[in-house]
Amino acid sequence: MTSQIIPVDPFDFVVFGGTGDLSERKLLPALYQRQKAGQFCEPTRIIGASRSKMSDKQFREFASKAIADHVSAKDVDEKELEKFLKRLSYVPVDAMSGDGFDKLKAQIGDSKAARVFYLAVAPALFDDIATNLDKHGLVTSDARIVVEKPIGRSLASAQELNDAIGKVFDEHQIFRIDHYLGKETVQNLMALRFGNAMFEPLWNSAHVDHVQITVAETVGLEDRVSYYDKAGALRDMVQNHILQLLCLVAMEPPASLDADAVRDEKLKVLRALKRVNGTEAPKTTVRGQYKAGASSGGAVKGYAEELGAATDTETFVAIKAEVATWRWAGVPFYLRTGKRLAERVSEIVIEFKPVPLSIFGDHAGPVSANQLVIRLQPNEGVKLFVMIKDPGPGGMRLRQVSLDMTFAEAFSVRNPDAYERLIMDVVRGNQTLFMRRDEVEAAWRWIDPILASWEENRQAAQGYTAGTWGPSAAIALIERDGRTWHESN
Repeated sequence: MTSQIIPVDPFDFVVFGGTGDLSERKLLPALYQRQKAGQFCEPTRIIGASRSKMSDKQFREFASKAIADHVSAKDVDEKELEKFLKRLSYVPVDAMSGDGFDKLKAQIGDSKAARVFYLAVAPALFDDIATNLDKHGLVTSDARIVVEKPIGRSLASAQELNDAIGKVFDEHQIFRIDHYLGKETVQNLMALRFGNAMFEPLWNSAHVDHVQITVAETVGLEDRVSYYDKAGALRDMVQNHILQLLCLVAMEPPASLDADAVRDEKLKVLRALKRVNGTEAPKTTVRGQYKAGASSGGAVKGYAEELGAATDTETFVAIKAEVATWRWAGVPFYLRTGKRLAERVSEIVIEFKPVPLSIFGDHAGPVSANQLVIRLQPNEGVKLFVMIKDPGPGGMRLRQVSLDMTFAEAFSVRNPDAYERLIMDVVRGNQTLFMRRDEVEAAWRWIDPILASWEENRQAAQGYTAGTWGPSAAIALIERDGRTWHESN
């Protein structure tokens, strides 16, 4: 069984930062894959734009290498690659001075196709690019602008960025991208909840004991030193990725899958998050920073050593959150994310309440609570942990097993990368999987008091050894409630 591929109308796709890391690793490979899948119609064009002096030929060579490096060899078709490269052109532009925007306008010409302006650049350039696009008459009614996180580093700065983009583009033209929302499993969370009668009736405080959301990485700073030390894990991961996942778990059923219907319900969750004030922060949040240890089979430096300076920036955060609604009152949401942890894994765990009484006797063993585990990466899939009788004679002995649906095993089709799906949604003008302005700002309204509380309480980042699951305080955060972090298996 294969998915039906629906071609889209021709479009012009302009990548600001076209020679940068994001373009190389994600955007160009994603666009190539969508062409190979048959979604492009003629005369779709892809235009790279950045300060680098480069010819069309050199940009095509850059793109060819990007695809060779970041697309599986089995997915590279020489004829499709040649066809893809012919779509590419390049225009040198300087966002701050405005140089090159006239050439970009000439390159696009009088095309009536939808225009996508993808800003794969630092947020400091968002205002300049939007202003120059407007100044040079490049913004049409069918134009869209795509911006990557971080959307600010506080509520005030997020509002400033949103104002800068909003003075040129209407809200329906602005696509604030969070690649986590493009993952197959994240969308399957919606199908799981609202397409199955067995789950939604149990999706509330009467049946759910608690929820865990983990986004763990084994990597360290890599090439993000200057950005990460100014941001830290709370701004980098919790404000966007993790809160978006929390919204999808906790939101009420939308009236439809219309973009605003879904985002209205997510916004209600963000507004219902119980604020973490100055006295609560030390009890409900943990900050950590990795020290030297072992990761991926080798010795690694600590964060400060990699940075080359002493710093209190957190590389790990754990939070006990609460959604103050009738559906979720009293149900804790345990959130954690960090770098240089024991395993690379992103997952959502819904732990249901245990049975009220075991009728099986002590010899049967403990009756563990049911768990629904939604794995985002790696090996995307869903597992439902249930209790069964251990096969064989010897009386009733219980054990927990998983009903496993790993997508790679269940479906023979290739699973598109998140950027592939999101890029095509931009082209179609579908904003369902993108953040609305009020969502972004509501998230910052919850994050800002935590940052202020950390500063007010001088809540230092606790050290943890690289290759472990973070500071011991993160374990204590959940275990003092009689619960335990889920271990992947």
